[in-house]
Order: sequence, then C-alpha cells, then structure tokens
Amino acid sequence: MQDPHWWRQAAVYQIYPRSFADSNGDGIGDLPGITSRIPYLQSLGADAVWLSPFYPSALADGGYDVDDYRNVDPKLGTLEDFDEMIAALHAAGIKLIADIVPNHTSNRHAWFQEALASPKGSAARNRYIFRDGLGPNGDEPPSDWESVFGGPAWERTDDGQWYMHIFAKEQPDLNWDNREVRDDFLTTLRFWSDRGVDGFRVDVAHALTKDMTEPLASKADLGAENDNNNGKHPFWDRDEVHEVFAEWRQVFNEYTPPRTAVAEAWVHADRRSRYASPEGLGQAFNFDLLKAGWNHVQFRDIITKNLAEAKSSGASSTWVFSNHDVVRHATRYGLPVSGPADPESQDGSAWLMSGGTEPALDPVLGERRARAVSLLMLALPGSAYLYQGEELGLHEVADIADEHRQDPTFFRNKGVDIGRDGCRVPLPWTMEGSSFGFGSGGAHLPQPDWFSVYAVESQEDDPASSLNFYRRALELRRELQTGEDFEWIDGASPEVLHFARPNGWQCITNFGSTPAPLPAGTVRLSSSALADGMLPGDTTAWLI
Repeated sequence: MQDPHWWRQAAVYQIYPRSFADSNGDGIGDLPGITSRIPYLQSLGADAVWLSPFYPSALADGGYDVDDYRNVDPKLGTLEDFDEMIAALHAAGIKLIADIVPNHTSNRHAWFQEALASPKGSAARNRYIFRDGLGPNGDEPPSDWESVFGGPAWERTDDGQWYMHIFAKEQPDLNWDNREVRDDFLTTLRFWSDRGVDGFRVDVAHALTKDMTEPLASKADLGAENDNNNGKHPFWDRDEVHEVFAEWRQVFNEYTPPRTAVAEAWVHADRRSRYASPEGLGQAFNFDLLKAGWNHVQFRDIITKNLAEAKSSGASSTWVFSNHDVVRHATRYGLPVSGPADPESQDGSAWLMSGGTEPALDPVLGERRARAVSLLMLALPGSAYLYQGEELGLHEVADIADEHRQDPTFFRNKGVDIGRDGCRVPLPWTMEGSSFGFGSGGAHLPQPDWFSVYAVESQEDDPASSLNFYRRALELRRELQTGEDFEWIDGASPEVLHFARPNGWQCITNFGSTPAPLPAGTVRLSSSALADGMLPGDTTAWLI
C-alpha cells in the first residue's frame, strides 16, 4: 500500500517545463523531454517532481495564463505524452505534483471569450469580475487598485465595462463566489487525479475569494499585502478562501492515497497554518529562509517558528531557497549583505537591474554558501523543494538583452523590475552544442558561454561536483530521515547552528569565518572540505 504521508518528508524537484529538456528541437522544453531525463531525476534522488504549468497558454506570464485547464500545450506535447511521462515517473518511484492556477484564467480561455461576447450582467460575465467604470462616462477604473505586475488592476473592454486582473491584463480574475467556477475546478482536480497526479501546487492560493462590495476601498486604505492579518483585505487572504479548499480536500480524500497539495500563500505568518491544515490543502510554502540573509540568528528564529507552526497545524513544513520566481540562491549568497538583520538584504534585485555588474558578485562564495544552506535544509524535518539547476550550482543569468526577455514584469515595469527570465534559462546538459544539450534547435532564452562548466556532462564524473554533492546528500537524507523530531544543541562557538534529529543524526552549520570545532561523531557529509578536523566558515556537516 502506498504511504499516504509521503509528502511530509519528500524531496521535491521543481521542473519549469519549457526550460528543462527539448525533445523536438523547437527551442522549447516539452513533456517528452522530461520523460527522456527521468533516469537523471532518479539518479539525483528526487522523491517527487513539481511540474510548473504545462497547459495551453500564450505565455503572457510564463504559462500561468491558462487557456484550458484540462489539456497540454501543443508546444509541450499531448495528453498521451503526459500519460507516458507520469507512468515513467511512477515506474521510477517518483511522484508528480501539478501546478494549478485557480485565481485567473488567460484572456484566451473559452469562458473569457464568451464573456467578452456577452452583454453586461450575463451569466458568462459573472464567472469573472466585471464592473462599470467611474466618472461621467465610466472611463475611469472602478478603483485605483494596482496590478502586482504594475499598472492598474483593471482593463476596459470594447463595450465600456472593466474587468479585474491582479496580475497581467491577459490574466482576468475569476469570480469565486460563482458556484459554476467552484464546480469546474473540482472537475479539473478529478481530471488530473484520475490521470495519476499525486498532488497539486496551488498558485496564489490566498487570492481566490474577494469582497467586491461597493464602494471599493482605495489603495491608500489597503496597506501592503503581507501587513493584513485579519482576513479583511478585499482580495488577499480572505477567510472565505478556506471554504474553497475544504471542498478541494473532500475531492483529494476520494483517492487512495489521498491527493496532497501545497499552497503558495504569501500571507502573514500567523495565518499561514490555515492553508496547511488537514481540512484544507495540507501544506503551505514557507518562503522565510528564501528571504533571509546570511545570518545565523535569522535562520534559527525562522526554523524554530516554522517548525512550531507546522506542529500546531498538523502539517509538515516546507523549505525552499530557489524557484522560478526568484534569483538563484547560489547568486544571492554571493552578493554583499546590506544589513545583518535585513530579511530582504540578499534578494538580488539591485544586482539584476545592473545586468549583473553591481554590486560585485563573488561566485565562489555564493556556491559555497548555497551548498551549506542546501545541506542544512535537507536535514530539517519537512519537505525540501529544489529548483531545476540548483543541483548544478547554476547562477542567475543577469545579462539577457532586452529583445530576448519574456517576463511581463519587465515590460510593465521597465527600469524598475528586470523580470524573472534569469532563473528560467534552459538547463545545460552537455558542454558543447547550440544549446548545451537542451535541444537540437537552440534555446528560447539565450544561454551564456559559462554554462558549459556547469553542464551535467562536465560534473557527471567529478566526485567533488555540485551535482554529485546533491546526489550524496539526497541519498543520505533518505537513509537518515525518520520522524519529525528536532532539537537545537547550544555550543560555545558563535555563529554556529547545531541541531539533532532522530537516530543520532546531527547537522552543524558555521555561518562565520572562523573554523569551529565539530561535535563527537562520524562525519557522513560536508558541504566543503574540513580543515584539520574543524568546520570551516560557510560550511555544513552531517554527523552520526
């Protein structure tokens, strides 16, 4: 019988499908490409794959503008290709978590096209959020709310009404007060669960339900998204959203084992546990370590708080340092820290805006620290999320020419936000070739020449490579990871974090620059070479 709790301690590998592997040479990664690389995923030691959106899409937002929730983008393959991929993953002992995007559809979705062709007040328009405008001629937006991607959160239609989009204008928000919308997503959840999907990553889980009572509040009255912790913001983290997820949980529990889910919910920490409850989605992403600077005090506080949250909610915590939306952590940790206690001090945004020239990046330091924190993460109770390419030690690609960029945040906020393309550049598999083995026809985002030394081929037979370090770590983690017990061990060394897990497993990380003594035990793995039996700075070791 399959373990219904497999997700609690899983190592999950995120695949951004358009940038993983291209099977047909059109420059875009696809599902057959993923299937061809399953032996690689198995050798890495992934327990599950989180597959970013693979649905039909115009790519106004990297696939998060969905045309059809129950199909595959023809550029990426077919439903038959999906079935072959999931069968091959399962045969390799790897689960599949599918990304689902419930806050909005694309503007090409059949429902939205029907809404545009239907009159005001129609049932078709009621699936979305349409409003008349303000001003004498209705030519002003219904409110001054802003889109996350910049500009107004409203777009006017040809007949004069406005529709709401808290992301790109190509992503109209759905009306989750509409029973038809709720039922259609239950159908979608069953559609993919019936095909063998083991769980779902829920995009923008905290934005579905909205209070559109007029008059709409002004943005001056709203405050920042994460400053709202009472469920009263009109479109972020409303209490009613948990009624939606309670229905989803009923669908998940129809299957054996129950399907799982993890919420992307950028909410106040005091409210995150509601998304992770057993009556809801079961888990919620914890991005706190991802936002932390290189600071042992921050790390300890974050770990302590999140483990306590997980215990109180009955969930397990999630840990992540890189994904498709942020600067890769090998780069972030190689940048200067603006302040020792600033949680945003190493987000890399200023460095990105400079095209990767200022401040100066120390790539060796970044890779050393990235290994150290990844080994720390893999020793924590809970599930660990890895982003494709981090196992290779890949850095962010900052110097992409404007004409090659694809992220809508760049086009809507030129000069303010450079976008997320730099972490979405296709992976290098071989040291040579037009796309370093990604595919025979180049890559949809340009790859830099330095990708060659990070290619899988260049690391495969090097025992000291980043790839083989991750392989050893994940193999050892699977051997040692039992239960969810955790205990801090206080020592005399400053800037050192030391904790113990069941079976005598110890993890010790030196955030400082001075070598620290190691505790008693046998070193099973270290992120950097030890120095005369001491733990060097920027290094993590596992001991038994």
